[in-house]
Amino acid sequence: MKAVRVHEAGGPEVLQLEEVPTPAPQRGEVLIRVEAAGVNFIDIYQRSGAYALPMPFVPGQEAAGTIAAVGAGVTGLKVGDRVGCYHGGLHAYAEYAIAPAEQVVSLPTGVSTAQGAAVLLQGMTAHYLTCTTYPLRPGDTCLIHAAAGGVGLLLCQVAKRRGARVIGTVSTAQKEALARGAGADEVIRYTEADFVGEVKRLTGGKGVQVVYDSVGKTTFTAGLGCLMRRGMMVLFGQSSGAVEPLDPQVLNQRGSLFLTRPTLGHYVATRTELEQRAGDLFQWLQDGTLSVRIDSELPLARVAEAHRALAGRRTTGKVLLLP
Repeated sequence: MKAVRVHEAGGPEVLQLEEVPTPAPQRGEVLIRVEAAGVNFIDIYQRSGAYALPMPFVPGQEAAGTIAAVGAGVTGLKVGDRVGCYHGGLHAYAEYAIAPAEQVVSLPTGVSTAQGAAVLLQGMTAHYLTCTTYPLRPGDTCLIHAAAGGVGLLLCQVAKRRGARVIGTVSTAQKEALARGAGADEVIRYTEADFVGEVKRLTGGKGVQVVYDSVGKTTFTAGLGCLMRRGMMVLFGQSSGAVEPLDPQVLNQRGSLFLTRPTLGHYVATRTELEQRAGDLFQWLQDGTLSVRIDSELPLARVAEAHRALAGRRTTGKVLLLP
């Protein structure tokens, strides 16, 4: 089968499309014929060496397709089933991928394979951030950075479902239109205005209950100034680079703030949590109250292009690889 492998950390040029043996599922595993694989920032972090992995490795933590083979001891899944999977060791940039059966969810009627591949990692991220990490309530105001990105567009929609007022930051007029279309009540073009000052203006000087920050280095410190007393900074990514070390006393000085650095794996650690989060997303897709924007669909041979576009923040929505 064809798979993208990384033999050494580096830029997009280290992504090599190669022929490798098709794996066979072991006990408790299934083999998925990958029809679409999601491209995510964590793939870039791993490829660049920011998150070190043993070499060589096949990137990709998110995919959807059909089950091609089932290992011993697997129940409830069979060859031909349409499924999706998020898993840290999925190795999804390939024609076939092995997945633990416990991490696989069935795609219901009305949810396409492309939607399944596009919504699991980013959609469940939006779900846990707004429903669990800081559970938004009606009347809350949140600030969402990169509001027109893959996670950002989903965050806007889910936050509105929970009754929150949504303020988003974007870089262009096109991205502003997309964020507003996803439910953002107010959108700040950070390239044209100081987002801290604008947040204070829009909230009458009070600030927001929570900041959802996937950008990191260029937004984090200023973002603390957007929070009201005892507000929460949720740092869940670092697309602009890693945040500098922080003296915890700063949190006291800014108003007894809370800071968390969550990751999806800890919020779908049980089968119950995985099914609940994925089930909500699929239900919302089926009833039309959640929309997943797919920015581009590229063949495996164009994987470097996909990474460059995502890293350059030129995408609006999800990037998929089609083996």
